[in-house]
Amino acid sequence: MDWKLELVFVPVTDVDRAKAFYADQVGFHADFDQQVNEELRFVQLTPPGSACSIAFGTGLGVGMAPGSLRNLQVVVDDVAAARKQLVERGVDASDVDVQPWGSFVTFADPDGNTWALQQLPARRG
Repeated sequence: MDWKLELVFVPVTDVDRAKAFYADQVGFHADFDQQVNEELRFVQLTPPGSACSIAFGTGLGVGMAPGSLRNLQVVVDDVAAARKQLVERGVDASDVDVQPWGSFVTFADPDGNTWALQQLPARRG
């Protein structure tokens, strides 16, 4: 039986600001934005090429304080190119940190939720 992680809730204070950050600055695809009623709004975005999306909104009862999500990790083919893209779009991204288990770039959303981009090390044959 497969277990597929497909949605991660990200706690934010301002839905429109978060949507603009993730779509316009980070480059996630805005899949869905539905105001169900006055108390409930659901927004879903997906990183390019990912099978897993993020979601946030109002009235979702995710039970986490905005900014409390730490170290969501996304694997990319070229972490330096991904960093360059983020910086060009106004994201405050760290320098590339090269470790034996991969190269990393970190950044945070406007609420302080943190992300890590990882480029896996070359496999030795």
